[in-house]
Amino acid sequence: MDIILAALLMLWGDVSEGYPDITAEQLAAASVRLQQSASAEGGEPAGVPGSDAGENTAVSGKTDPAPDTPVIRGVYATAHSAGGSRLNELVELLNETELNALVIDIKDDWGYVTYESELPIVDELGTGKKIIDMDKLMPVLEENDIYPIARIVVFKDTVLAKGKPEWSFTRADGTVWKNGRGESFVNPYLKEVWDYNVEVAKEAVRLGFKEIQFDYVRFPEGFEKRADELVYERTEDARTKVIADFVAYAREQLNPLGARVSVDIFGYAASVPAAEGIGQDFVEISRHVDVISPMVYPSHYSTGWFGSKVPDAEPYVTISGAMKDTREKLLPLEQSGEKPIIRPWIQDFTATWVKGHIKYGKHEVEEQIRALTDNGIDEFLLWNASNKYTKGVDYVKDE
Repeated sequence: MDIILAALLMLWGDVSEGYPDITAEQLAAASVRLQQSASAEGGEPAGVPGSDAGENTAVSGKTDPAPDTPVIRGVYATAHSAGGSRLNELVELLNETELNALVIDIKDDWGYVTYESELPIVDELGTGKKIIDMDKLMPVLEENDIYPIARIVVFKDTVLAKGKPEWSFTRADGTVWKNGRGESFVNPYLKEVWDYNVEVAKEAVRLGFKEIQFDYVRFPEGFEKRADELVYERTEDARTKVIADFVAYAREQLNPLGARVSVDIFGYAASVPAAEGIGQDFVEISRHVDVISPMVYPSHYSTGWFGSKVPDAEPYVTISGAMKDTREKLLPLEQSGEKPIIRPWIQDFTATWVKGHIKYGKHEVEEQIRALTDNGIDEFLLWNASNKYTKGVDYVKDE
């Protein structure tokens, strides 16, 4: 026991410098996890930009930083919903159903940090926009036994790109590049961008969030068509390696705090080869996360997918096909013990823009859940941009 205590005290001196807010309890838990996984993972650090870690680095085995977490079934909440009156409706929904989690925008789709952050860099960059009062929100979630997931939009960051053009992609005339929706991205090759997002994630964990969900972990859509005409710092590393390395780095930083790391990814990424253009390799990203959340909304699949003329109109067929592809894609990780929890995003909205779409309600949501259950998937998240979810849904089809 004295030897273990001495080792912990030595470790405490090193860790507390890099993690000033880590507690002794978190350190002890991390040390147990480290001991369990050291032989399997070899103690190798995650990659940084320009390193050899990441895309081709095999890690044998994976240790869950929060093994006592229940099966998670949740819904998405914007910062305005979580910080406003709609929170009461969402809490009521979770209390009355089998749902138990909220995914909350902590760094939103424009790049705003949505609470009063104490991080100097947020103040320096002017990226804060207080929408949520954490002193009010977190006790409500705790009192109602709601599992809090912090959604952090990573590389789509219009606010940061405007404030730090050198961290973004610029045109030859020096202006920041924007996509057709007026959104800008920041450069995944830059360690400064990595650290900024990880620091926000660490603060979210200190506030009480049990899981960090990274979204837009990619380059802009169609980037391969403009990669050589835009101005930005880069290395010789493939975009897929850069993205996988970021995820590995983030997990290395957050797991010792007891937080799971999850990543949202295009659902079709499980059905096709790696998306080199945007840097998303389904398997390599999955290798470095605790939870993978493919966005398998039926409305996002075009004619012909899974043999369906209108995938949106066949929710069971679409979700079942997507899950079969997902499980097959992740088979190598299952064999190596690196397979993450599969927790898909499913659809609770009507896609009026899709030709041949159907109205989504109780039956359509339940059909998606039935397809998940039939494929051995018991965790999921529901997306509705306005956070208005269908009433009366049976969220557990096998019970």
